[in-house]
Amino acid sequence: LAYSYYRMIGSTAALAQIGLISFAAVAQFAPAFFGGLVWKRGTARGAMAGVTTGFALWAYTLFLPSFADAGWIDSSLITQGPFGIGLLRPRMLFNLAFDPLTHGVIWSLLVNSAVYIAVSLFRAPSPIERMQAAVFVTRDIPLGTAPGFRLWRTAVTVGEVEATVARYLGTERTSRAFAEAATQRKVAHDPKVEADIRMLRFAEHLLASAVGTASSRLVMALLLERHSKNPRGAMKLLDDASTAIQYNRDLLQSAIDNVGQGIAVFDSEGKLICWNERFCSLLALPADMSRIGAPLEEVLDTMLRASGVEAARLPELRLDRLRKITSTHEPIIEHLGRRDMVLELRSSKMPEDSGYVVTFTDITQSVKAAEELKRANETLERRVQERTAELTRLNSELKRAKSQADAANLGKTRFIAAASHDILQPLNAARLFTASLVERKVRGSGGELARNIDASLGAVEDIFSALLDISRLDAGALKPEISAFLIDDLLNALKLEFAPAAAERGLRLTVVNSSLAVRTDRKLLRRVLQNLVSNAIKYTRSGHVLMGCRRRGESVRIEVHDSGPGIAEHNQAVIFHEFERLGQDKGIEPGLGLGLSIVERIAKMMKHPLHLISRPGHGSCFAITVPTAPRHELVETRPKIISRLDNRIGGLTIFVIDNEPQILEAMQALLGGWGARVVTARDVSEAHALFAAEGPSIDVILADYHLNRDDGIELIERLRGADGRMVPAILITADRSRLVQKRAAESAIQYLRKPVRPAALRAALAQFAAQAQAAE
Repeated sequence: LAYSYYRMIGSTAALAQIGLISFAAVAQFAPAFFGGLVWKRGTARGAMAGVTTGFALWAYTLFLPSFADAGWIDSSLITQGPFGIGLLRPRMLFNLAFDPLTHGVIWSLLVNSAVYIAVSLFRAPSPIERMQAAVFVTRDIPLGTAPGFRLWRTAVTVGEVEATVARYLGTERTSRAFAEAATQRKVAHDPKVEADIRMLRFAEHLLASAVGTASSRLVMALLLERHSKNPRGAMKLLDDASTAIQYNRDLLQSAIDNVGQGIAVFDSEGKLICWNERFCSLLALPADMSRIGAPLEEVLDTMLRASGVEAARLPELRLDRLRKITSTHEPIIEHLGRRDMVLELRSSKMPEDSGYVVTFTDITQSVKAAEELKRANETLERRVQERTAELTRLNSELKRAKSQADAANLGKTRFIAAASHDILQPLNAARLFTASLVERKVRGSGGELARNIDASLGAVEDIFSALLDISRLDAGALKPEISAFLIDDLLNALKLEFAPAAAERGLRLTVVNSSLAVRTDRKLLRRVLQNLVSNAIKYTRSGHVLMGCRRRGESVRIEVHDSGPGIAEHNQAVIFHEFERLGQDKGIEPGLGLGLSIVERIAKMMKHPLHLISRPGHGSCFAITVPTAPRHELVETRPKIISRLDNRIGGLTIFVIDNEPQILEAMQALLGGWGARVVTARDVSEAHALFAAEGPSIDVILADYHLNRDDGIELIERLRGADGRMVPAILITADRSRLVQKRAAESAIQYLRKPVRPAALRAALAQFAAQAQAAE
């Protein structure tokens, strides 16, 4: 239309003139727009009348003359007026001469405003217009204003407004809301009082929270229109309300139709009043069931038949489902076997017992997944049971094998102990005989032969001692006795012990003194260091052997260094195996390779870390780490000093008890050679008889532990009891158990192992002789 106008008059009118005419047309909305904002009496009909009149005058004074200027109509209409009436000339109405644009704008807006005001004053505003005017124009009445003052009055009471809102929100919620509103406004909540604008606005806002803004406004308009005298306005409001309600219902229906669940709403009598398409498809309801008023019982019957329920059970199951839906609201899981579907039904009660909402959810996939999971769990459980049974069987077999191994190990230990006793008995006798020969200083080849035999027997003794130690360590029969002592005492004792051997090989043995105290088994640590120092001396051809300690926090590392040939890295684990010796070169003393095996077992038993650092050509360093001890835990021990042994043993009477005749003969020869008087007995009865005869003259008792079926410790205690004095005694036995050693110590009996070393026996006897002389 604008383009057509431009094509018609564009050649005679400037573009700016066309724009000004357009702005004058738009200005016709100004009176109604601004009047509605500031004047509460303005009505819709007044606005429409004013705008229409304004546009008519705009067309007569501005729009029509532009066509005359373009030559489309006769210009006499402009110069003479219609029908020759000069007062109605478009550009000089009533002979008022202005600029053409100003003339048209003034007349059109003036008449527009006048008609808007006149019509609005002539016709009273409708209720909804009054509400809108109150919302946009009227301000709230101050709290101090008298209650009787109203901006406008209606016949609607607070009770009627409350009843209308309660239909949508429920009686309880509505009553509570209106009571709180009255309390906040500090006015009495009287249902008979006429509702003012603030109450109506509150009711509209309350309704909007439930039904939306448009619907709440329509509801309030209908309430007010019932008291109006304009039936046409009421009908229009009813039409608008019906349209809004239908729109809301269509919107709600569209929303629930797009929900994945089936939804059905039943009234308090169990009649279907609302549903979605998913509800019909899930239950496969026939067409006659998809209607308002369909009974809930028929819906349940259709569902139960799809589940494959027999006709005889149908009433019972229907009542159960009805009870769960209407009373208990428990979830219902329904398996529709004929359709291979599983439905979950959940129900909830609507406000004020107005009905029930039931949802139908297809949980077929979830149920199948749960069944698959259950089967997988059952399979897994079965496999776990099978594996558990297999593990139980294996554990039983392992336990049985361990028991058999323990029994075999115990049998081996007992066998070794018994065999060692039987072997050590003749070995002990042979060692005593050779010692007797050596000490008699036989001249010539016989003396040399005796010394060689004694050295060989000493080597055999060392071998048996190592084998027995390994056996006891493997069997767990060796238990450590932990005590605190100065490590320097042990190092100095080892220096005294190995200095002659080192000097014999031309080596320098050095011990670095230390003031540290350690907590460990003194005897076992001594055995470890003895083996390490002995190996260092054996494998070092020239140079030196060094012993010392390094502090490592709460521990001390005892190291043995040598300048030997060193050990290759691939051999450093091999040397701790039994019977493994790396060096067999000339200048290296022979051996069986059991020392380091014993060292490793003792270190592992006492949980002391063992270290080896070595490189070929650079010597070796063996080290063991033991915990330190505070000095206040030390137990003072003083070495026993024995001197002038020969002079003190000569006058002793020694009572020797052993069940082996060879050992008795050897003891007779050895002790007799030392100048002692020897009395021998082979069993307990003979010992009692001889002791009864020789008792007062006997100075020392030497007894074996195993005397056929008798016990050497018990025999010594009985002999002491018979004599009435604490006769010094030495237990000489091949039994190396800690129990025997403990019993001997508790009975004040000195303990010596078979095969007994003559030097150790001589030292013990000299100590007894020294004690006897000191007592005299």
